[in-house]
Amino acid sequence: MKLLKFFKTILKSIIVAFSVYSKIPMPKFEWASDDMKYHLCFFPWVGALIAVLEWILYCFFQAGTFGKAFFVLFALALPLLVTGGFHVDGFMDTMDALHSYQPKEKKLEILKDPHIGAFAVISLLIFVLLGAAFLSEIDNNKAAAAVLPCFFISRALSGIAVTCFPNAKKTGMLADASAVESKKVVLISLVLQFAGAVAFMVCASAFSFVYCGAVLAAVLLFFVWFYFMSRREFGGITGDLCGFFVTVAEFIAVAAVSICCIFLG
Repeated sequence: MKLLKFFKTILKSIIVAFSVYSKIPMPKFEWASDDMKYHLCFFPWVGALIAVLEWILYCFFQAGTFGKAFFVLFALALPLLVTGGFHVDGFMDTMDALHSYQPKEKKLEILKDPHIGAFAVISLLIFVLLGAAFLSEIDNNKAAAAVLPCFFISRALSGIAVTCFPNAKKTGMLADASAVESKKVVLISLVLQFAGAVAFMVCASAFSFVYCGAVLAAVLLFFVWFYFMSRREFGGITGDLCGFFVTVAEFIAVAAVSICCIFLG
């Protein structure tokens, strides 16, 4: 019975993770506190699904089914289609807050404001244009294989931040997720998944250490910067800031590999 209860808890945690962090239809039920205990463990698997879909799209492109412009724009749209723009919303709110140059308390209020500011729109436009530019330079299988695991890695690191970084607010879904009794289990799970994703990246890219090293160095440096920025500007992390992290980490991964492709020819 205990084993059955455990598997039931895990299944519910998977459903909660995909219900919260994606637009994929999931079975509906009334969530209890136990259903939230391990849901962050499965947050990276939303990224795994995106990576698989991106790889299928890339294979069709390589086969000549459609042109580069279609591939680049569709590849940029895929994460939005899967997540419903969940993380991009956090990115836009964060950019508005950061560009307000207000005290921490005011920045936190801006994060909660449902209205879109000018800096959010400008930042998103720059993000999309630069993302398309960098993505168009990824021209080989090794480079693509080094980028795709970052949909998983960015979410694993975001989950690690939830369990380890200070929270800017004492209430809310993120605060509840970081306060569960199973936090250590969640953290260990995410660290192991992160390590597994890095190993997969290295193998999938045929041990292309230049691409993998560039991606990991860029993303991990951003992770460290994110820790200090969130404490300095907001007093800790929030759900919007975690969305900002996922969005920018994926952009940085594409940019790092793209630059390698440009200079390595």
